[in-house]
Amino acid sequence: MRTSIATVSLSGSLTEKLTAAARAGFDGVEIFENDLLASLLTPEEIRARCADLGLGIDLYQPMRDMEAVPADEFARNLRRARHKFGLMNRLGADTVLVCSSVHPLAVDDDALATDQLGQLADLAQEFGIRVAYEALAWGRHVNTYDHAWRIVEAAAHPALGTCLDSFHILSRGSEPKDLKGIEDIPGEKIFFLQLADAPLPAMDVLQWSRHYRCFPGQGGFDLPGLLARVLRAGYRGPLSLEVFNDVFRQAEAGPTAVDARRSLLVLQEAVRGEVAEGADLATLPAPVAPTGFAFAELVTPDVEPVSALLGALGFARTARHRSKPVDLWRQGEARVLVNTGPGARRDGTALAAVGLESPDRAAAARAAEALLAPVLPRRRAPEDAQLEAVAAPDGTELFFCATDRPQLPSWTEDFEPTGLHWTPAAGGVTRIDHLALTQPWHQFDEAALFHRGVLGLHAQESVDVADPYGLHRSRAVASADGGVRIALSVGPAPGGDAGRVQHIAFATDDVVAAARRFRAGGGRLLRVPSNYYDDLAARFTFAAGELETYRELGVFYDRDSGGEFRHVYTETVGRVFFELVQRDGDYRGFGAVNAPVRLAAQRGTSTVR
Repeated sequence: MRTSIATVSLSGSLTEKLTAAARAGFDGVEIFENDLLASLLTPEEIRARCADLGLGIDLYQPMRDMEAVPADEFARNLRRARHKFGLMNRLGADTVLVCSSVHPLAVDDDALATDQLGQLADLAQEFGIRVAYEALAWGRHVNTYDHAWRIVEAAAHPALGTCLDSFHILSRGSEPKDLKGIEDIPGEKIFFLQLADAPLPAMDVLQWSRHYRCFPGQGGFDLPGLLARVLRAGYRGPLSLEVFNDVFRQAEAGPTAVDARRSLLVLQEAVRGEVAEGADLATLPAPVAPTGFAFAELVTPDVEPVSALLGALGFARTARHRSKPVDLWRQGEARVLVNTGPGARRDGTALAAVGLESPDRAAAARAAEALLAPVLPRRRAPEDAQLEAVAAPDGTELFFCATDRPQLPSWTEDFEPTGLHWTPAAGGVTRIDHLALTQPWHQFDEAALFHRGVLGLHAQESVDVADPYGLHRSRAVASADGGVRIALSVGPAPGGDAGRVQHIAFATDDVVAAARRFRAGGGRLLRVPSNYYDDLAARFTFAAGELETYRELGVFYDRDSGGEFRHVYTETVGRVFFELVQRDGDYRGFGAVNAPVRLAAQRGTSTVR
C-alpha cells in the first residue's frame, strides 16, 4: 500500500524532512501547517520539490475548531477555510484534516455540527478538496471515532469523510468490541488513516499525545488489530504516520524516516493474513531468526587488559586471522574476536560486531535488507569466507554465520590455529548467554523494532531500572528458545559513546567455581555492598554457608517461578565488561532486580580480588 508520513514526525526544516522521507522510500507526506509557515519556500516551490522527490502531498493539516460554534465564529471559520483551500490548490494537496472542536464556545449539538461541516464541505468542493473529519481524544464534545462518523454520515456530503487516527481511538482504552464499528464505515468514506503507537502510561491524554507517540510496533497499542478492521472496511488510501515525539524532534531526520517506514512494513506484514488480497500490502521475505551466537567481536587499541580478562575467565587464544590483526579466543562454544586493527577506538575497548548463527544466511540477509537494514560492504581477500552483514541502528555490525557446519563454508576457516587450547574445568564457560547493548539515547525504540522485525526476535516488556543518576530503560529481545538473548537499554541522559557501556554474559554451570577460577587467574570481580546480602537474607532462604559464599565473591542472586539465577561481574575495560551467569530451571530473565545495586557498584568502580 501507499505509505506516507506527517512532516511533524521528523526533525529539521521542511526541505530536510521532505528529503528524508523520500530517501526512506515513502510515497507521500502530510504537510503540517507549522512546517509550511516556517519554510522559506513558496507553496508552488514546495509542490515542485515534492514532485522532484517523487512525493505526493496526501494531506494538509490541521484545521481546528471549525464546527458547532456560534454563527459569527463560523463565518470567520469559512473565511479562514477559503484562504487555506486556495493555499492547498497552490500546494497540490486535495485533502484537509479537520479536528473535532475544542473551542470554548463550541456547543454539544450534533445537528449544528453536521450543518456547519456540510457548509465547509460545500466550500471545499468548489476548490476540488475533500474534508477528513477526525475525532480528537480530547475533543470538547466529539471525541470518539464513531461519534465523528455519525456526524459525517448525517451530512451525506461527497466531499466530507472521516479520518481515523489510531492514537485518538486506542488512547481512550478501546477494547476490540469497541472497534467493530470501523468495519461498518464504507471504505470510500474513510478519507484518511493516521497511525501511531504509544507506550501505555497513566497520564493526561493531551500530554501523552503531544510528547510520547512512537512508530507502530514500538509501543503497546494493538495497531495490527485496528488496521485489519480499517482495511476490511475497504479503505485503500495511504498508511500514514503522525507521530508527536520529543526524541524524534531532536534526532536526525534521515534515520528516523527509515525507522518510520520500517515500522509500516512490519505492520503490513502483521495484518497480511487478516485482510483480503485487494489491500495490496507490501510483500516481505520472512525473517530468519538466529539460533545462537557465533561470536562477539571486540575492537581495542590496547590488547593486554582484554587478553588478561579473557585469560582469567579461562579463554585461550586458539587462532589468528590469516590476513587481519584479529585473534580468536575460545572456551566451549563461546568465541570472542579481539580486533586491534586501524578501526580500533581511541576511547577504549568496545563491542563492535556480533556473529549470529543462522539456518539460512542468504535468506536472513535478504529479509534484513527488505526491512531497510543497511548492508555492510566488507573488505575481504579472495580466499576469505563470504559473510553477509548488516548494521544495527547503533552501528553494531551483525554477521549471519554458519559455524563449522558440514558442507557449508565457515568463517572459522579464515583463522589459522595458534596451537593453544582452552582447558575444560569446573566453572568453565560453555557459551555466550546474552549480550547487553546500551543504545544511543534517541534510538532505543528503533533498536527494539529493528531486532524484532529484522531479526525475528521476540520483544519483552520495557522496564525501568534505577541508576544513581537517573533511570535506565531496558527491553530484552530473544529467540523463542532463548538461544539468542539481547538486552537493549538506554542510559538516564543523552551523552556520547563514552557512556554507552556494553557487556557480554557467558554461561557457566557453576558460577561460584567460575568466580573462584577467575580470581585465581588474577581477575577482579565487582564489589557488592554488604547491605545487598542482608536484603537477600530477608527475601530468600539459603543453605548453610551459601549466602556467605555469595557475599565473599560478589555473586548476585535472583529467583522466580521458573528457576534461579546467579551472576557475577568483572571490572570494566574501556566500554566493555563481562558477566558470568548460571541459569537453573527455566529462569529466562536477566536479574533485573539486581541492576540498581550493580549500576551503583559500577559507578563506585569497586572490585575485589
